[in-house]
Amino acid sequence: MTRSPAPNVSNVQPLLDTDVLRSFVAIAEYGSFTRAAKAVFRTPSALSMQIKRLETTLDQSLFVREARRVQLTAHGELLLRYARRLLQLNAEAVACFLAPTLEGTVRIGTPDDVGTRVLPQVLSGFAASHPAVQVDVMAGVSRVMLERLDAGEIDLALVTAGSRDVDPERGEVVATEPLVWVARADGTARLREPLPVALAEHGCVWRASAVDALDRAGRPYRVAYSSEHSAGQRAAVQADLAVAPLPRSLANSPLLEIVDDPKLPALADTHILLVTGARRSEAAITLAQHVVDAFRALRG
Repeated sequence: MTRSPAPNVSNVQPLLDTDVLRSFVAIAEYGSFTRAAKAVFRTPSALSMQIKRLETTLDQSLFVREARRVQLTAHGELLLRYARRLLQLNAEAVACFLAPTLEGTVRIGTPDDVGTRVLPQVLSGFAASHPAVQVDVMAGVSRVMLERLDAGEIDLALVTAGSRDVDPERGEVVATEPLVWVARADGTARLREPLPVALAEHGCVWRASAVDALDRAGRPYRVAYSSEHSAGQRAAVQADLAVAPLPRSLANSPLLEIVDDPKLPALADTHILLVTGARRSEAAITLAQHVVDAFRALRG
């Protein structure tokens, strides 16, 4: 019988320890060995030894140690993306085999832009690790989603908020994105006076931020188009009827972000909050944590 040749040990790549990767991610997120050590229940010296071994394994420096904080090197930033993905995959694999079967229904509300841009990626990972949980998604404006959450009609809500509206007691910020002025790439709406703008409905933080900025800058404008959904704003901009305040990620062809226009005032950042309701089933709590982890991975 022919025997297979023994593997060449020298060609076997080293394996990354998930415990070390968890410490690495904690240091990167806290910017401090001391604070990270408390989060992972280890001593700062133990974390320091883990990182030294990791840097030796990868033959790269991962952190720049400064007086008050530590920062990632370019190689550290690259590893952070891989580390978050590996930890997520590890959690999914373990849950698939060891975690008790999670069942039930979770109802989550979301604005249409988050529901179409981000949520599909978030839910696909959750469905892979918890296939017995049914997730019902309801789309609508943030104000209505919060009302439905308080009424017990949904279990979780992803809502948009301005910087002044972020209440850490109410929800957790899972994503932050600049709000920018968007126009059709070859359009002329941005040149018209008064400036035609496409806004969301009253109560939306995008609308409030834009109107407040325009009023403070003294820029004449008129509301040329108003829509409950961001798709309506994008349609108005694409038709060159108006410009619109939108998250930067929505400024894609044939639309573009207006930059270096002294007539257009800067807009505040917009935040996505995860808010949980009073009814916190095990399935809802698990999905909420998955949403937080998934958004964190997307930021990486």
